[in-house]
Amino acid sequence: MNDHYVKNVIEAALLAAGRPLTMDELVSVFDERDGSNAEEVRGAIAALTAEYETRGLELLEVASGYRIQIRAGVAQPVSRLWQERPAKYSRAMLETLALVAYRQPITRGEIEQIRGVAVNPNIIKTLLERSWIRVVGHRDVPGKPELLGTTREFLDYFSLKKLDDLPTLAQLKELEDLRVQLSLPGAGPQVAADAVGEGGVDAAGGADAGAGADSDADADSDADADAGSDADDEEERDHGADDAQGEPPQGLVARASHDDPY
Repeated sequence: MNDHYVKNVIEAALLAAGRPLTMDELVSVFDERDGSNAEEVRGAIAALTAEYETRGLELLEVASGYRIQIRAGVAQPVSRLWQERPAKYSRAMLETLALVAYRQPITRGEIEQIRGVAVNPNIIKTLLERSWIRVVGHRDVPGKPELLGTTREFLDYFSLKKLDDLPTLAQLKELEDLRVQLSLPGAGPQVAADAVGEGGVDAAGGADAGAGADSDADADSDADADAGSDADDEEERDHGADDAQGEPPQGLVARASHDDPY
């Protein structure tokens, strides 16, 4: 089969799907009489990836498959086409999500112990509703607390293929040191949540604009998250006021650099 034809079909399928497509799905696009196989499809994907290197699009493999999306570098001007406000997440939510991502499986009680404040139930509810986290089991202790872990949707949203693609804690520490040296506002010890919020969400903006599938579905939940983000932070500060006295709060990077006590 003509390589140019295979490449055009793959490109059209990825643009039309509006979601990541697996290798099997891409192969199934071709009729058996076409004689196309997985090797030809992989070659077409590699060729498209190379062609997109100098363009505003990129072909990326994420946890759910392959997709064409807008590059993060051009996401900001393209986002002006949409009237919705960009997703805004509270620091408490980002810290909770970062802990689940880096320390999974983890219980809500363990999250509270690390952060030093009570976790607002609305935060867990929002993360579950967005399918960024899920219950993966129960800890074999009295009360059987739920064990939380991330999902395939979490990886897709942040343009990750696997959890190993998350930045290491050493990389996050280097980023924090750079922010301090440049005297940038907002520099603090709890870096991992900031990295998810600043790096991942920006990249995800390109992913969402490229895929185009999540904007409408997330509008209601984003509005709820925006309305409650400040309240989440304020309530958590109230819950943790007593715990904070006598012992300074410990950031995720400093705590996670030691062996996991759980």
